[in-house]
Amino acid sequence: QVQLVESGGGLVQAGGSLRLSCAASGRTFSSYAMGWFRQASGKEREFVARISWTGGRINYSDSVKGRFTISRDNAKNTLYLQMNSLKPEDTAVYYCAGMAYYYSDPEYWGQGTQVTVSS
Repeated sequence: QVQLVESGGGLVQAGGSLRLSCAASGRTFSSYAMGWFRQASGKEREFVARISWTGGRINYSDSVKGRFTISRDNAKNTLYLQMNSLKPEDTAVYYCAGMAYYYSDPEYWGQGTQVTVSS
């Protein structure tokens, strides 16, 4: 069982940066692939980035590639998302998720943190 709690969201101007964190409880955090997803108002939830349990395998959606960086610290049971060069279209609720396998559907979800980018 893994419980996830996101933090770090907020209001930022376009071009600014934010770093999201996701604190995980449970002893098995390091064995899970982890990911970030987001859901804008009135839209479906979409994939943002994922990272393997070792951190050695990463991929991003085309919309954030080159601007966002996913990372994890298994010693601290924490997942991160560094977001740079933010755009108004990045405005959404951001969720972290835990997956049993790299490309499997998430088994665990956090409650989400709001990111709002003003123009």
